[in-house]
Amino acid sequence: MNQGILALVTSTGCAAASALQSLTDAMHIPHLFIQKNGDGAPRTACQLNPSPEGESYTLAARPPVRINDVLLTLVSELHWQKFIIFYESDYDIRGLQTFMDQASRLGLDVSLQRVDRNVSRVFTDLFNTMRTEELNRYRDTLRRAVLLMSPRGAQVFIHQAVETNLASKDSHWVYANEEVSDADIMELVHSSLGRMTIIRQVFPLWRDTNVRCMRNNHRISSLLCDPQEGYLQSLEVSNLYLYDSVLMLANAFYRKLEDRKWHSMASLNCMRKSTKPWNGGWSMLDTIQKGRISGLTGMMDFRTEGSNTHVQFEILGTSYSETFGKDVKRLASWDSTRGLNGSLKESRIESGMQGVMLKIVTLLEEPFVMVAENILGQPKRYKGFSIDVLDALAKILGFKYDIYQVGDGKYGSALPNGSWNGMIGELIGKRADLAISAITITPERESVVDFSKRYLDYSVGILMRKSEEKINIFSLLAPFDLAVWACIAAAIPVVGIMIFLLRRIQAVRCQNDAGGHPPPSVSTSLQSAIWIVYGAFVQQGSDSILGSVALRIVMGSWWLFTLIVCSSYTANLAAYLTVSRMDNAVRSFQDLSKQVDVVYGTVRDSAVYEYFQAKGTNPLEQDSTFAELWKTINKNNAFENSVSSPSEGIKKAKQESYAFLWDMAVVEYAALTDDDCTLTVAGNSMSTRGYGIALQHGSPYRDLFSQKILELQEKGDLDILKQKWWPRKGRCDLQSHADAQPEGRALRLHSFAGVFCILAAGLLLALLVAALETWWNSNPCRRAQPKEVTTDISSGQGPVPSLLTQNRSMVATTGPPAPPRPWSRPRPPGPPVLPRDATATLYFMDPAGADTSPDLVELQYTQL
Repeated sequence: MNQGILALVTSTGCAAASALQSLTDAMHIPHLFIQKNGDGAPRTACQLNPSPEGESYTLAARPPVRINDVLLTLVSELHWQKFIIFYESDYDIRGLQTFMDQASRLGLDVSLQRVDRNVSRVFTDLFNTMRTEELNRYRDTLRRAVLLMSPRGAQVFIHQAVETNLASKDSHWVYANEEVSDADIMELVHSSLGRMTIIRQVFPLWRDTNVRCMRNNHRISSLLCDPQEGYLQSLEVSNLYLYDSVLMLANAFYRKLEDRKWHSMASLNCMRKSTKPWNGGWSMLDTIQKGRISGLTGMMDFRTEGSNTHVQFEILGTSYSETFGKDVKRLASWDSTRGLNGSLKESRIESGMQGVMLKIVTLLEEPFVMVAENILGQPKRYKGFSIDVLDALAKILGFKYDIYQVGDGKYGSALPNGSWNGMIGELIGKRADLAISAITITPERESVVDFSKRYLDYSVGILMRKSEEKINIFSLLAPFDLAVWACIAAAIPVVGIMIFLLRRIQAVRCQNDAGGHPPPSVSTSLQSAIWIVYGAFVQQGSDSILGSVALRIVMGSWWLFTLIVCSSYTANLAAYLTVSRMDNAVRSFQDLSKQVDVVYGTVRDSAVYEYFQAKGTNPLEQDSTFAELWKTINKNNAFENSVSSPSEGIKKAKQESYAFLWDMAVVEYAALTDDDCTLTVAGNSMSTRGYGIALQHGSPYRDLFSQKILELQEKGDLDILKQKWWPRKGRCDLQSHADAQPEGRALRLHSFAGVFCILAAGLLLALLVAALETWWNSNPCRRAQPKEVTTDISSGQGPVPSLLTQNRSMVATTGPPAPPRPWSRPRPPGPPVLPRDATATLYFMDPAGADTSPDLVELQYTQL
């Protein structure tokens, strides 16, 4: 207090709490008090001193003792009229005053007996002081007993009672303590002879795997929030409330800073008479009282008379069956708002249910429950997988049932006021004995009702339309972008022009070196150069090049460029055709979250909706997949993409580009029975939950139903029923669509249609060019006239005699004149120079036929 104080948090007994209350009330210091009970004995309420002026600065963080209320409800439910309460010497008997008054008004015969620490001496004194008749009456009294002891003291007491033969097999004992561990419960159950019921406090948020480690923007250590660590269960309840009290103060301080109403800390000295109370204490206390947090113990606030009233108990009990023997199960729960939820009636069902009539609530969901063809005037009949399972159980166990549909059409979810709707609400309200449909087993539902063993695995599937294959006859151009194709098309003429220029320069240089005559085999036209470049690009070779070093560098660079381009095209084409043959781009939740073409959603306020909400809002989820999924599902408060019923979601998936997230069994059946076979299913087949039969809390039929379901599984009857409603090959074969068949790997005609189109276009272009050339050359006016060498053989003049003297074989043939060489120039004086073994064509004109066509004469010089 001297150093400065804002609030005080204490975990003490009642005596220390009274002293601290006086101090904090006098100095106006907010005080959060957690009652701590010693030695594990049941807690009794602390009687604190009244505050001066009615302004109490002490807030009870631990809820008031409600064991008495739970006990009174339990004995009323069990119809006990006479019983005895054993309590330890450390227990404050004043805590039973209210219970005894209420029991007296109800006419109950209640006895109290204190048990000393030396339990064996208690039973020894009983045998020493009581006669046989009195011991028999006392043994009869012990058949119904309540134990208010520490776990260790209760174990010793039960052991001594069994050893002294005071406990019988038809006895029923109730052990009540807010703090008792699972190990202690098993010790108590196995030590007792008869039936054992345990009452203890529970914190439901421990089981919530999605939000247990995050409280009001505050991250809790995984050592505390993860039940698998085992550390949380080993802590005392008072330590859990101590943690939440500090969390409550942190929340209050944050709101003070946010509102800019922070107060300086109080520096107080109790030894000085002049010390005045802290003037900011009442404002700080008011801020704390208006706050509310969700911590390790659940909800905490101080809005009701300065105390935290949120508390919940669970009632555990032993059950008997031929299969499971003696074990512990949860019979019911009790909380401060709803009271008892469940049944505590003592009933044993050993084998069958002959003659039992059950009231069953259901919900239509294909193919689990569907309306069958009904006869007018007859009760409504149902069919489906769940109905077949129910009929199989009814045939084995011998019960009859009356089935009806739930009014609100919901499976069941918790409402803000703590109640439940749907089929779960029908069971809690005891309007139905059991519920059957496509109802999944969840921890939240299992906390208020019982479930049988699951008869079908559960997983979430994605229902969507089969992707329509897009036909693109020019898909072979897809590996490269349009800009790449444009650059390649531009590179061919550019390199061709470069080669043309270099070869022209080479030809001029060779002509000068060879006396003005270039090598006849070298073509230096631009058309030839571009053709060489194109031939190298398509890897078809080219004409031989008598090139210089510069030409070789150009062609080497072009060949390297061609190699890289063709290799890249081949690799990209293979990848493109492989991807384009895939049936669906969406095969998992990860694929669905990454794409933007298909919208998706689920049924609002359903178990699947809550599943994605919990996964998507969990800050500890490392994968961002569920966060993206939840953002789309909950868009516009789930009214934009989500639907109101499964049938609406299936219809929307069939008609639009929409993916419907729902139970895998339901969407598989919808895809199998689709008239047009246009639907497909994707998703993860791994299942961590299942479909079960829901029963009332504490129902005597649960173990029997579970046993028979296991028998049906072992015999294979459930597999036969599953094949009836989910055939491997029904109207639509989902497996053939999901798996890539060998036929699907072959390239189809439309994938290569572009190549044939290009070939056809080339052939048509060639025909068109040939027709144009024919038309152009058919006109005599446009025909190119060759330069002729005319020789008069009769006169013996001209170049012929000179040619004949060159030891060459010369042949003159009739026919059109040969076109001139592209490099033809005016011939120099002197005889023409012909290559060796050449054949020459000579044309002669008859002077006598000047007015007629030229007379072409073929002369064969065989002399040489």
